[in-house]
Amino acid sequence: MTQNLMTPIKVNAITAMAMTMAFALTCQAQTQTPEKSPEPSVDRMPVKDARVLMVMALQAPDGQAHGTLTGESADAISQRFKANTPISIDVTTDKRYRQPGCSRLKVTFWQDGVWLPGAQAPRKQSIEFGINYCLDGMPPKSLQ
Repeated sequence: MTQNLMTPIKVNAITAMAMTMAFALTCQAQTQTPEKSPEPSVDRMPVKDARVLMVMALQAPDGQAHGTLTGESADAISQRFKANTPISIDVTTDKRYRQPGCSRLKVTFWQDGVWLPGAQAPRKQSIEFGINYCLDGMPPKSLQ
C-alpha cells in the first residue's frame, strides 16, 4: 500500500512529535546520527504507538524497552525518507521520580538507510527527546 504524503493519517501525539521533529531537523539540515546502534540482539516488540514502550520502560526493572514502529506512521516516515529498513524505538529511564510509576524517559527513534534532501547516500538518522511520563499517561505531579 502506498500513501500520498498529502493524505492525512492518524498518529498519536508521541509519534506526531517525533515525525514533526524529524521533518524540522531534515529541513534545517541539523541531523543527529548516533555513533553506533544498540546491539542487534535486543528483542524488539512491534508497536504502532511509542507509548506502549514508554509504559514498558516504566515497569521494567532496568528501565528500558525496545521496539519497532509499524503501521501507517512507519509507512509514511519510511516513504518520505525513501528508507526500507525498520524504524527502531528505544526508551530508557533517565530519572525515577518519587511519585510511583513516574519517570523522566529518553525516547529515541532511529532508522538506517534514510535519504535526506541533497544527500549523496543514505544514512542512519535518529531523533531523541525526553519526556516526563507516568503509567497513567499523564506527567508527574512533581519533578522530585
